[in-house]
Amino acid sequence: MTQSSPVQVWSAVPTPLAADLTVDLPSVERTIRDAIASSIQGVFLGGTCGEGPWLPDRERSRLVSSARAAAGSRLKIAVQTTDNSAPRVLDNIRAAREAGADYAIVAAPLVFMNATSDRLARHFLAVAEASPLPVGIYDLGSHRPIMIPTDRLQEVYRHPNVHFVKDSSGLPARQAEALAARAAKPSLRLFNGDEFKLLDLLTAGYDGVMFGGAAAVAPRLHRILALFSSGRLDEARVEDAEMKRILYGIYGGTSISCWLTGLKYYMVRRNLFTTMASYLEYPLTPDCRAFIEQYAVEAPPSGA
Repeated sequence: MTQSSPVQVWSAVPTPLAADLTVDLPSVERTIRDAIASSIQGVFLGGTCGEGPWLPDRERSRLVSSARAAAGSRLKIAVQTTDNSAPRVLDNIRAAREAGADYAIVAAPLVFMNATSDRLARHFLAVAEASPLPVGIYDLGSHRPIMIPTDRLQEVYRHPNVHFVKDSSGLPARQAEALAARAAKPSLRLFNGDEFKLLDLLTAGYDGVMFGGAAAVAPRLHRILALFSSGRLDEARVEDAEMKRILYGIYGGTSISCWLTGLKYYMVRRNLFTTMASYLEYPLTPDCRAFIEQYAVEAPPSGA
């Protein structure tokens, strides 16, 4: 299928850090300006790529406040607020709202004892019911040790305060449940969180993209979406294959051995970040470095 309305493009941006692992505010401002120039409609702060589970609360608030000040009303801001109980998630959501966020994104808890199907569903429903911000659900599927059971996804997704899903599960059964929920609630937005399955999920009917690699390939991503929307599928596949080649080059091949460090090094080479410091300390292999050095020279400028 082709899209009848424009696909929303959001970037799950990495967090720029100083050498002491505090948020580098000037780099946040540059990154937000670059997202706006690249026709990105929203940014997801503090996700997995944004190291949200590792950032101290004060640093997450500084990140959101700085992004809001730089963005003004020109793009939407969503913040990961995941935690191990509904009261803790709601505390994080209130802090995100005070800092200027438009949406709260909630993934499965990292630690959740007695994780029955009913308790997990109630956790998400309690957050959605009480949240002062509209909620997005971040589905990592089996990439997390805990996940919403597949047969409870529709119940969560159809809650009135759940506005979108970021689907990084890679699991067809969970994608089918998301599509069924959207059929029952047409206002629900389905964002593809997997940069390596872009055309698959667009063809299935997803209507947005939200992944970390968008910061590195935004112009090409927009071309793919334009070709797909106009029905020029063969050309879209060629562009998609090139986008995957670039992302694998930055990430360290199909093993993703450089992942976040590679992406941050690309941002340094673009003069958006000052350092590639991170909590996760992925390596930067010689092959990754060489690829990024070359690509940073060849990449089209923002807004191209």
